[in-house]
Amino acid sequence: MMLFSIIRFWSKGWIEKLYIDPAFHFKYYGFEWVTDPGSNIYLLFVICGLSSFFLILGLYYRAAIIIFFLSFTYIELIDKTTYLNHYYFVSILSLILCFIPANAYFSLDNFRNKITYRSVPRFYITSIQSLIVIVYFFAGIAKLNSDWLIEAQPLSIWISSKYDFPIFGNYIFQKKITHYLMSWGGMLYDLSIPFLLLSKRLRWFGFSLVIIFHLFTAFLFPIGMFPYIMILSALIFFSADFHKNIIGYLRHLFKQFLAEKSKIKLQINLRANYNSFKRTMFSIISLLIIIQVIFPLRYIFYPGELFWHEQGYRFSWRVMLMEKRGYTQFRIIDSVTKKQFYVNNDEFLTEFQEKQMSFQPDFILEFAHYLGDFYKKRGVENIKVCTDSYVALNGRKSQQFVDPEINLLDYNDSFSNKQWIIPFNDEIKGF
Repeated sequence: MMLFSIIRFWSKGWIEKLYIDPAFHFKYYGFEWVTDPGSNIYLLFVICGLSSFFLILGLYYRAAIIIFFLSFTYIELIDKTTYLNHYYFVSILSLILCFIPANAYFSLDNFRNKITYRSVPRFYITSIQSLIVIVYFFAGIAKLNSDWLIEAQPLSIWISSKYDFPIFGNYIFQKKITHYLMSWGGMLYDLSIPFLLLSKRLRWFGFSLVIIFHLFTAFLFPIGMFPYIMILSALIFFSADFHKNIIGYLRHLFKQFLAEKSKIKLQINLRANYNSFKRTMFSIISLLIIIQVIFPLRYIFYPGELFWHEQGYRFSWRVMLMEKRGYTQFRIIDSVTKKQFYVNNDEFLTEFQEKQMSFQPDFILEFAHYLGDFYKKRGVENIKVCTDSYVALNGRKSQQFVDPEINLLDYNDSFSNKQWIIPFNDEIKGF
């Protein structure tokens, strides 16, 4: 899937549009050191694609998965404008796979007679299952809020705009009952699907729901590979016999060319230091999973409405919960003479970057510092950067977002609360 995704990304011209065309890239806090490789970004995509191809074959697996994780994650760290939950999921999953012997059976590494496992420890499987459960659990809990359940927002906005869909568009998608059914159905799906997939008796029913839900989501919304990633990832919940049957079918296609070699390889004894190695891997993987449980909860340390200030929102598996529109214009002010002028955002940002910047506070702050440095180099003295910023959340009227008198250059990005954000004048009850 990732090989297809990389080819798709390249073929649509998104590499140039998202990574080469922008004159400025928004950086993740703590990863400002990630530099823009310019046209060499194509080489990075080639490396990422080749490593994914080696992973498909199970050839030089350990090196391939490490290279894939580093190259894919580096690409995502270049500009946080492109952040998507499923990109984050791929990075975390590939990091876990760096410590898992996914090439221990039916791989070219196995065929080359260099694998020493006779069996795969259960916790390797459990770790991947746990990550998927965490994604669904936090996505479901996040939907337990008044906007989603009581107002059917933002689905009411998105679904009612689908006029061009045959049959459904002009009638079914315009009904309020449809919006509520989809909102409540999405919440119940996210909260129940982990239990259905973990249950041996209900697994096939749960997997059927996974297919139906994600294909329907892909049908409605342009969210790329995410639905297909979640569908195929759910196969990890099925038994070893299920996967052996699939492998048996593949072996039949390959006329059992690899089968005999694999059977021979699985008879080799385990290494003497295997127990110590297993404990080390267990500790590392457990730590990664624990972090994924704790990190999404950081939002509780910030006052105010999460959907409004978004502090602790990113990397918390909150999927498609908001419809935000913003208008943010910057003023460059001479603090002595009080002379000022407005910045044309188009001179620095692409249309997509400006859209994302307009309602996300860390983007606004980072761009303000960029503008401050830019105009200081051009002789503007005693500089202050202020902003006129308005944001509309989930169908509400726009509200002033940033204190217009605050000099944003007086503040640096950090994990501390951004007090210069004007409090939300409404309340969204729930998690």
